[in-house]
Amino acid sequence: MPLIRKPTARPALKATEADGILKALADPDPDRRWAAARGAAALVGGGAALAAALPTEEDPRVREAMFTGLARIGTAETAAAAISLLRSDDANLRTGALDTLRLMVSQMHDLLPRLLKDQDVDVRILSCELARSLPSPEATSLMCGVLDDETEANVCAAAVDVLAEVGGAEALPSLRACVRKFRDTPFLAFAIKAVVDRLAA
Repeated sequence: MPLIRKPTARPALKATEADGILKALADPDPDRRWAAARGAAALVGGGAALAAALPTEEDPRVREAMFTGLARIGTAETAAAAISLLRSDDANLRTGALDTLRLMVSQMHDLLPRLLKDQDVDVRILSCELARSLPSPEATSLMCGVLDDETEANVCAAAVDVLAEVGGAEALPSLRACVRKFRDTPFLAFAIKAVVDRLAA
């Protein structure tokens, strides 16, 4: 029987090598930036470097690698970095940040309740989308909280859309109360009726 050699552990990068990878995030060559983005997730300070580089990165492939790196690191700090990009005027950055946060479900349990009360209406709307990644009971509870406390019809509409997909029957009282709260908003009443009919069936 032939001997199987155990794989040797990859040697740790020298500080100068790691520094070179992080500096390459700003290299003019997109291929070098892409390689650096893939390597940065394994380095101390990689999350901060990726977060700093993302707002000015224009190459879609490099940007995707940077967001993937943030998700791989998966700490509260990288989640906060992704959240900050939800406020960007760049739709691609907002979408990338949202997709990244969906991959960080472990962080969402603590962060999402705060995001759903953010001062920025757009952030609250996008945050409702993140609830789709959570188990149904947790998502239902969070979306009911939105319906109970929210004053913006568009945010409630986003919560109703999530409940239409993952909601449970325990959402019915909040849905019905929301109809009364926004009685002068026909589109919301129509959307809620469809969800109530499904959940009550």
